[in-house]
Amino acid sequence: MTIISFFIILSYVALIGSFAYGFHKVPTFKNQTTAHKTTFSIIIPFRNEAENLPQLLDSIKQLQYPSNLFEVLLVNDDSEDDSVDIINNFITSSSLPVTLLNNNRMSPSPKKDAISTAITKANNEWIITTDADCILPQLWLNTFDAFIQENKVECIVAPVKYISQNNFLNTFQILDILSLQGATIGGFGINKPFLCNGANFAYKKTLFKALNGFEGNNQTASGDDIFFLEKTVKHNAKSVAYLKSKTIVINTNAQPSWKSLISQRIRWAAKTSRYNNWFGKLTGSIVLLTNLFIVLAYSFTLMGTMTSQTLVYLLMIKFSIDLYLINKTAQFFNQREVMKFYVFGFIVYPFFCVYVALASMVSTYQWKGRTFKT
Repeated sequence: MTIISFFIILSYVALIGSFAYGFHKVPTFKNQTTAHKTTFSIIIPFRNEAENLPQLLDSIKQLQYPSNLFEVLLVNDDSEDDSVDIINNFITSSSLPVTLLNNNRMSPSPKKDAISTAITKANNEWIITTDADCILPQLWLNTFDAFIQENKVECIVAPVKYISQNNFLNTFQILDILSLQGATIGGFGINKPFLCNGANFAYKKTLFKALNGFEGNNQTASGDDIFFLEKTVKHNAKSVAYLKSKTIVINTNAQPSWKSLISQRIRWAAKTSRYNNWFGKLTGSIVLLTNLFIVLAYSFTLMGTMTSQTLVYLLMIKFSIDLYLINKTAQFFNQREVMKFYVFGFIVYPFFCVYVALASMVSTYQWKGRTFKT
């Protein structure tokens, strides 16, 4: 048992350690370009987002990029609240190039359909996807533009963080997304890109068409971002880059309840079995196996099949390597204040991770008022 436990934990240490190493390998981008050239079509699917749309629309208004070089395509996915009225009022009162579209449903994946619908109407060279519950930084498009001018890329992954609130649920989610962002950046640093977030994801329209969009992945409700990243990496890994810059960080809201958080994570976990990237599958397997073993280790210790000393060693090793990566990521995102709750998050996470993984295998989940099969 001791040999098995240390083999599992050492595999985990090697994986997370490689992400920490890769995190340093990705240089921080500094915008030194002054002449704006790139044209963007910003695509934002929405469903029942009346509560979040005002802050999103206000952040669009604050973008410091020439309005003749971008357009915003908001895609209504059968909203049942006041979302459409809010957007129409914004369009009427604003001179910005904002268009409201209705989603053309063609598959079991509403979000993929919404993005595909918008791309058929998009006029510009680059597509950027984000979500309706996000706040866009003022220099968002400026930074994308400068990076594109200085690098030969066709697909760009960019950072996302949760807005801080003073409660454990929010802090737990921040620690979780910091670990995901650390793994995302680290994966690029070791030339194994496997994660991205559709809330801050850009690619050329010609690339989307050349790869036939989401064809082949339409039966999975989520995954518009990761599945397309996989396609792009397979097509030409050198054309994909991570844009590591604080001026491009998207702010978004964490889930308001444990129930909605679990539904979100089940939705995320449900697509992992369909990954085509071997490194992504390996990473998911090692992380799940390690957290499962930590959960079981408590029982093994109580039953006497594992010594308490071995359990303590395992916990200390995992605690240290997780802390190393998350602390680096928190520093980049200016969220070091959440680290004071790291111990509590560390205790809860293995049980949360295992529960979500098991639930994603056997149940349906609710999202945006709809029921999806895992």
